[in-house]
Amino acid sequence: MLWNLPNSLTMARIILIPVFVGIFYAQPHYISQHAANVLATGIFGLAAITDWLDGYYARKLKLTSAFGAFLDPVADKLMVAAALIVLVEFNRVGALFAFIIIGREIAISALREWMASIGERGSVAVAMIGKIKTVMQMVAILFLLYYDPIFGISTKIIGQISIYVAVILTLVSMAYYLKAAWPQMNIHKS
Repeated sequence: MLWNLPNSLTMARIILIPVFVGIFYAQPHYISQHAANVLATGIFGLAAITDWLDGYYARKLKLTSAFGAFLDPVADKLMVAAALIVLVEFNRVGALFAFIIIGREIAISALREWMASIGERGSVAVAMIGKIKTVMQMVAILFLLYYDPIFGISTKIIGQISIYVAVILTLVSMAYYLKAAWPQMNIHKS
């Protein structure tokens, strides 16, 4: 069934993307910068929660599907890419960092697709380093979206440190997946 609960949560995440992006372009004419920060952070946080929930319900209710397995990572990558592009646009993240993170996502997705085509997808299944990288990206993006101090604590500085760590983990995880795929890449050169 295409429209079960997990797939609906994933689709909701995709639908939230233009709303999320639109919030930043609504200010300063319609809402304040602070309101845009709060709303965007809330929407991104909601999207991150639905990412966890759709996987949880798919496993718990035994509603996993090929469509869901395809759609879930696409929704994740679209949301992260949209957030990074907005953060670059508003000078909260350097373009190089956004390029590294988005480029890695595209490269590893392509690698997984190729490995699946030769029957070796399990060689590049999601590893713990990939999960840690994802959590750090989400944390960094949340802080950089909010951007305003909380009780005198600079979310800007926390977000910047977190994005540095996320970029390092992005490169380490990419190296991990490439190393895992390397034997098959050597066998299937032609």
